[in-house]
Amino acid sequence: MTSERNTDIEIRLLIEAIYLKYSYDFRDYSGASIKRRILHALRQFDCRTVSALQERVLHDPGMFMQLLQYLTIPVSEMFRDPGHFLALREEVVPLLRTWPSLKIWIAGCSTGEEVYSMAILLREEGLLERTIIYATDINPNSLEKAKQGIYSMQNMQGYEENYRKAGGRRDFSEYYTSAYGNAIMDSSLRDNVTFADHSLATDSVFSETQLVSCRNVLIYFNKSLQDRAFGLFHESLCHRGFLVLGSKESVDFSAYSEQFEPLVKPERIFRKS
Repeated sequence: MTSERNTDIEIRLLIEAIYLKYSYDFRDYSGASIKRRILHALRQFDCRTVSALQERVLHDPGMFMQLLQYLTIPVSEMFRDPGHFLALREEVVPLLRTWPSLKIWIAGCSTGEEVYSMAILLREEGLLERTIIYATDINPNSLEKAKQGIYSMQNMQGYEENYRKAGGRRDFSEYYTSAYGNAIMDSSLRDNVTFADHSLATDSVFSETQLVSCRNVLIYFNKSLQDRAFGLFHESLCHRGFLVLGSKESVDFSAYSEQFEPLVKPERIFRKS
């Protein structure tokens, strides 16, 4: 029990040290989730204690960047939860057409799969040309992968199936070229995309938007950080703008539950009241 308690103290000190040294704020991330990731990193880096890991991270920025890959877990797929994208296409797109130009914020864009999914959907609906997409994440390595838009061909079959179920209208292979076992996404899909470093824990709103997509990010936050994120989304969204969340996330029971109303509740699509 004492060693468990020591580990918990060490983890709190490590998280505080990361914030003070590198300005990355994980202090309000879910405790169980962060602990699991740090203990996994401990084994990978061959450190006996979290304190030993802290020493290396404080004195070696390169080591911190490696640890960041474990703390942010870049896991994504194209057209993840196809029913969600089908609902966007059928229920949200007709309403988006009423604005002369669109700004969309994809918060926690990870390695970019959702960015390209959104761009493909908007292109097929004739909206991509008048849309600016802001794709943000706190992990620079993930952002770099998103900018490159190169994914394993092994994953494309699953993505193609998702795309079809999400109401895709073309041959999915039209959106990428294959080379050396990789799929290279059509670069024109990101012509209107701005990739940027942004933290929901410490940064503020940077633009008015018509739609904010933050999927499978809030599940890693505690309640106060979730409320902070909802506050940013509410401030960013224009009157009657859209907020879309991951399948296990909701504005219900948050400090902003009264400020949003469900549009397609099963697919976690909400509208600013």
